Amino acid sequence: MGARYNGLADWYDARFVVGAPRHQPGLLELLGPGSGPCLDLGCGTGRNFDTIRDSGRTVVGVDRSSDQLRLARTRTDGPLIESDAALLPFAAGSFDTVIAMWISTDLDDFPSALGEAVRVLRPGGLLVCYGVHPAFNGPHVQWNEDGTRLIHPSYRTPGWHDESPAWADDGIRKRVGMRHLPLPDLLNAFLRPELTLERVEEPEGMPVPHALALKARRN
Repeated sequence: MGARYNGLADWYDARFVVGAPRHQPGLLELLGPGSGPCLDLGCGTGRNFDTIRDSGRTVVGVDRSSDQLRLARTRTDGPLIESDAALLPFAAGSFDTVIAMWISTDLDDFPSALGEAVRVLRPGGLLVCYGVHPAFNGPHVQWNEDGTRLIHPSYRTPGWHDESPAWADDGIRKRVGMRHLPLPDLLNAFLRPELTLERVEEPEGMPVPHALALKARRN
């Protein structure tokens, strides 16, 4: 599968990054103060580089899309590498911190990518995953104008979705689709002997959560 975001970087950056708040809700607090290299897995155009630096860490970015990395290079002097998240070009224990922002719905195999993230963490290293809330955000969810959401029975249908009647014509999912992971599938990916799950949060921002964040530690 090719990089789904190639050809969309300028539109994506203008829509989601330029003018956006410097820190996504709760991310800086989840990271806490730290040091050393932080791998931004699926870094996109570099939206979270400021948060990494403000936490005391240094940026190393990886993304499958060369188009996204083209813009990310305007936001850091650190290493940026085009790579598949499920086959990272780093030795085991290379990083003190790994963040994975909004990638669970874009990858063909999120558990494998998570395994790679754990592999490149040193013992005691921190992993923060933050992204789509599987219960309230996905192809099974209809967003209503009054802020309520209607959940369809297709919640229990995992896999790739190219279409959903809930997706706006000018939104990212209409352009690239998404992979739906029901909540148990997402959480079970973290249940591995090398990892200890420390915290789960539904970051603020909307009355009905649209994001889910997990903080874990490499054993």
